[in-house]
Amino acid sequence: MSAQIDPDAFNAFEAAGWEERATGYHRAFGPLTSRVIGPLLDAAEVGPGRRMLDVCTGPGYVAAAGAARGATVVGLDVAHEMVALARSLHHDVTFVQGDGERLRFADHSFDAVVGNFAILHFGRPERAAAEFARVLAPGGTVALTTWDVPGVARLPGIFFDAVQEAGATPPPDIPAGPPFFRFADEAEFGRLMKDAGLTEVAVTTVGFNHHFTGDLYDCLLEGTVRSRALVASQPEATQARVRAVLDRLSREYIAADGGLDIPVSVKLASARRA
Repeated sequence: MSAQIDPDAFNAFEAAGWEERATGYHRAFGPLTSRVIGPLLDAAEVGPGRRMLDVCTGPGYVAAAGAARGATVVGLDVAHEMVALARSLHHDVTFVQGDGERLRFADHSFDAVVGNFAILHFGRPERAAAEFARVLAPGGTVALTTWDVPGVARLPGIFFDAVQEAGATPPPDIPAGPPFFRFADEAEFGRLMKDAGLTEVAVTTVGFNHHFTGDLYDCLLEGTVRSRALVASQPEATQARVRAVLDRLSREYIAADGGLDIPVSVKLASARRA
């Protein structure tokens, strides 16, 4: 039976975790998640003169790319450290701290709302989606991404396979969150948009191979919140098993230069406010 979710506890856990992982995420996952920015902005029809909100902006990659297309952009993140990092990387873009489930913007404030892997980080994803729809102007667009199922999204799927095979179980002090791969189900992702009152819903798949250099175990610990908390809470023997399984699972992806060519698959949902 799934653990009961306390959305407020989960959101507080996520917020605190990302305060500590801003730089680590930038190093470990920035080159990967940035590869989805083009399709995300295309789906949201971001271009000159559009007012764009980037939710869970993190280090600000999507916000900066939207500004480069000529949009007027606000990047929002719950973690102060993420906002500080984004401001340091992209001086000409506006970044603010805030809660994606309770947006502090008036109705119809934006022509596009985007979130690159944002929906994974809300205890109440339905409330977040409703807020995205609320701040959209009529005819405006929402575009969101999420990881596909672990079998095809090998980053981050390889982490979850290793944790499961190593027998790591969640400790009681880590708040349970919504299922991580819930919106890998295209029908579920589309339903989220429709239930927010949006129309013209489409869900597509973006797939590619990502060339990774470095230590996968360090990437897990540096660039994640949920997985890091789970692994770091385990006995040393279990942590060693996680590393060993990661090393074994990664062997099939070894490239000629010693790095890893790992398959990645992402679900991209878009919709419009009527």
